[in-house]
Amino acid sequence: MRHYETTVQKLKDEVLTAVARLAWNERLQSNDLLNIPEEIIPGPEAQMRCCIYKERAVVTSRVKMAMGGDRANPALVEVLPIACDECPVTEISVGASCRGCIAHRCMDVCPKGAIRIENHRSVIDHSKCILCGKCIEACPYGAITKNMRPCERGCPVKAISMGPDRKANIDVNKCISCGQCVIQCPFGAVMDKSYIVDVIQMLLGADKWGLHVYAILAPSFVGQFDCTPGQMAAALKEIGFYDVAEVALGADLTAQAEAAEFEERGGGPMTSSCCPAFVAFVERHMPDQVPLVSTTPSPMVMLGRNIKDRDPLARVVFIGPCVAKKREFHLGRTRASVDLVLTFEELYSMLSAKEIDVTKMKEIPLDHASGFGRSFAAGGGVAAAVGQALKERGSAVEAKPIACSGIEECKMALIKMSKGVLPENFIEGMACMGGCVQGPAVLNRSPKNKNEVAKHAKQAGERTIADAVNGIGGLSEVPAESSDKKPGGAVEKARAEAATQA
Repeated sequence: MRHYETTVQKLKDEVLTAVARLAWNERLQSNDLLNIPEEIIPGPEAQMRCCIYKERAVVTSRVKMAMGGDRANPALVEVLPIACDECPVTEISVGASCRGCIAHRCMDVCPKGAIRIENHRSVIDHSKCILCGKCIEACPYGAITKNMRPCERGCPVKAISMGPDRKANIDVNKCISCGQCVIQCPFGAVMDKSYIVDVIQMLLGADKWGLHVYAILAPSFVGQFDCTPGQMAAALKEIGFYDVAEVALGADLTAQAEAAEFEERGGGPMTSSCCPAFVAFVERHMPDQVPLVSTTPSPMVMLGRNIKDRDPLARVVFIGPCVAKKREFHLGRTRASVDLVLTFEELYSMLSAKEIDVTKMKEIPLDHASGFGRSFAAGGGVAAAVGQALKERGSAVEAKPIACSGIEECKMALIKMSKGVLPENFIEGMACMGGCVQGPAVLNRSPKNKNEVAKHAKQAGERTIADAVNGIGGLSEVPAESSDKKPGGAVEKARAEAATQA
């Protein structure tokens, strides 16, 4: 049974599982859908909000998001207005520690005259305050503090602000879909759109439509599900996937192509391109630095292309810990390679709805990638893989990497690289602290996740990146009538495209 870190996590799973169960049974058009709020919130006593009716209204909003949300809204992450009304408004306030000192440093340093002294205590006029924080630094007693809503504080690009109704508002032009606000909101008022219904309907209709639906599984799944990779592969085939592949194999392809591009650039300066939230950050907040970003496709795209090149009947579903992958999937340049994206949370709910116990599945082989490809999931893994790929190429160019964890570190490294003062010539950019192993849609957020990925990488043995790529033709048995293309053809195609774009 899954351990939930928070009640918000539990509520999300309950809603996703309820929707998935109806989708599997093809009953989404029935009244059962309308009954989900009452099933999850039976009452009579409220457990989370002021009353059961408010709780049920929140669940109703979550059901809509579980079914894909507002398709006309380009945002992948949305605020649920009914759930967003309990947080204090962001402001600077004076606490009980104020001693009414006669120096009045807080008042003197304020650039807007927003502080006055009343009854020997500092008072802030919030109509004048610009939240600069100078008074906080000036107070010798630490009596002045800045209260921020968790979603605002958690957003690394300041894409969240308060609207006139005091509810959170996400600026889609600033948002990079990193999912940090989803994690940070203690009331579960922010949620990512789900494509769980789309995936289930694709699986149910695959035979009728003559499709082969492939699952490509991100390497950070180890440690998230209490099973072996072979058991997970068996469970995915049990629910209808035609075949299963490691996204780590796509990472091997990316490492090769990125190494080739790095060499063509004469040894940098260059950044990685596998994290869509990092790429979105550069595109939206540091557009002048876009030329530094590698043009090599991400592992998800590389593997999806390879599968579709080998099997024209293929439809590809990426499964990982990332909300930003949903954004990447929405971009036109990825639609030819990946059809839908699921998170680990959504996969767990899909399996629960089918009452599948992964730990009891009989293993099937899932062992194609190198340890370097599998290490993409943790901070430093991309840089190490690119360095290895250069070594395997016999390149005279040396990568001197810096692994950046979190947007702030990425920003500082980019600024230094653009000014020519960064000692390193290759930036590994990861929006999540610690890399994908700590993504917003993992089941368990733990320091142990990195160790689990390291163990998984070690199990690849002495297999090199070239070994993994050269063996890609054995990934799956594609029927002769499905494809007359040579296995692995997309590898050369992706390399050629990367070289052309560079």
